[in-house]
Amino acid sequence: MIVFVPWFFLGLAVLLRHARKSPISAAPGRASAEALSAAAPEALVSTAPPPPAAVPAVWWVRVLARIPLAALYGVAHLVAWMAYRVVPYRKQLVQASLATAFPELSEGELRAVRHRYYLRFAQMAVELIKASAFAPAEIRRRVRIVNLEEPRALLAQGQSVLLIAAHQSNWEWMLLALSLELGYPLDAAYKPLANDWAEREMKKLRTRFGSRLVPAKELLLDILRRHGVVRAIAMVADQEPTTSERRYWTRFLNRDTAFYMGPEEIARVTRFPVFFIAMRRRAHGYYEMEFLPLAAAGGAMPPGALTERYARLVEAQIHAAPPDWLWSHKRWKLKQSLYQNRSLPE
Repeated sequence: MIVFVPWFFLGLAVLLRHARKSPISAAPGRASAEALSAAAPEALVSTAPPPPAAVPAVWWVRVLARIPLAALYGVAHLVAWMAYRVVPYRKQLVQASLATAFPELSEGELRAVRHRYYLRFAQMAVELIKASAFAPAEIRRRVRIVNLEEPRALLAQGQSVLLIAAHQSNWEWMLLALSLELGYPLDAAYKPLANDWAEREMKKLRTRFGSRLVPAKELLLDILRRHGVVRAIAMVADQEPTTSERRYWTRFLNRDTAFYMGPEEIARVTRFPVFFIAMRRRAHGYYEMEFLPLAAAGGAMPPGALTERYARLVEAQIHAAPPDWLWSHKRWKLKQSLYQNRSLPE
């Protein structure tokens, strides 16, 4: 068992490292709707990709998915303890980020948040694995959806919608639950993974209830060339835009922080209504999703306004449940220039 646990944790860390990369917000850059519309017919013609290289079956994922969730949570406790005490996983990063975000907390309170974060990080890892074996009824039982009527009513009227979330609680179960309950096509923007087996396994998990994955860089073009399809487009948009040409700077968790402009650019070009999905932990292994309006269909907003609203909602849910956000992600690698105006896109 002692030999198995470090190997098990490394496997879970790899899965979560890839999972947090997608779904993710698209960054359409400065391309106009007219230019993309003109390019769309040409984009439909492409050469077939080469066959993928053979990859070994991830047998241990299949085996673990058959273990009762209660037993997997027991393993998660051990994994969390090892990640914090024995083989520290980005401990200094988590510690520094929490201390900056919550200067009002004492050292004892910060330590308690750190401990709960590592436990919930490990619990989400085993929940991710277990979801590959869950029946639809089990996902519905464990993820409660609030206020789905508003986006669903717009879809019933023939109006596609844009859904934006954050890496709070279990965003993978969020996608699965929404796939089951929405009743309309669901496309999720994602970042293709370099690792073959991780790409295959994550794709299999995320699409098992009918959602469709679209590479983030192709999202706006995909929306335009399939404009006749009434659907929901979902993305997780709280990662750092290191490769994006367009960034929005604001104060977030007591730091100058860059956000993707992708959701705002897509809303501007498509004129889709936008909703924020708030994800909360209700109890051990149970969650709640709530849909909050961010922008009306075709609503004119000043540059940066939608992204600012999103940032404030993400910050509010982090303050409500600090251990449930992804603190081990390197969120603040970018530094704002002294010559840049805060709250304006670059």
